Amino acid sequence: MEELARLAGITVRTLRFYRERKLIPPPRREGRIAWYDDNHLARLRTITALLERGHTLSGIAELAEAFDHGRDVGDLLGVGGPTEEEPVHLTPEELADHFAGEATPENLAAAMDLGYLGTDGEEIVHISRRLLDVSSALVHEGIPLAAVLAAAKQVRTHADALAELFTDLVLDHADPEDLPRLRPLARSVVEAELSLALDRRMRRP
Repeated sequence: MEELARLAGITVRTLRFYRERKLIPPPRREGRIAWYDDNHLARLRTITALLERGHTLSGIAELAEAFDHGRDVGDLLGVGGPTEEEPVHLTPEELADHFAGEATPENLAAAMDLGYLGTDGEEIVHISRRLLDVSSALVHEGIPLAAVLAAAKQVRTHADALAELFTDLVLDHADPEDLPRLRPLARSVVEAELSLALDRRMRRP
């Protein structure tokens, strides 16, 4: 415990307090000896970074609980599933930086429910760099992250419907093995139709 506290730049008393608040996981025990590892050190450094950014210990405790009980990276990405999206590995403080202090427990839970976030050890995994960049840009434009996530939930519903429509079209008129090859065509149609729809919407009074 003394060695861990020294490496983390905190006092043993502070470390005991963090343990009592369950901000860090318990150590591995061998008899009366408690062993801490790099994951504990990473969590303590994350706590320090979040405190420096103005987060409260209560908020950090809720975030820690969400990380510890969140979906892991395998559930998030779907083992063996095809994807064109690039996952992004983040520390909790990097996630907080992306969203200008709006990485609250409530927003984190909403993002996990959407399948945007999962955990990989002490790191957070966002399922898509493109979605991360867009949602971060919207927040920096002044749109609350809660509103962005609520809109994303609606987009997910429409996207699932579009994917089903395209899949049914191919299955009805082509070989199912053509689906991966024809996938870019579906994306092009959706991008073009959305662009035209935005044009129509912005012309309205």
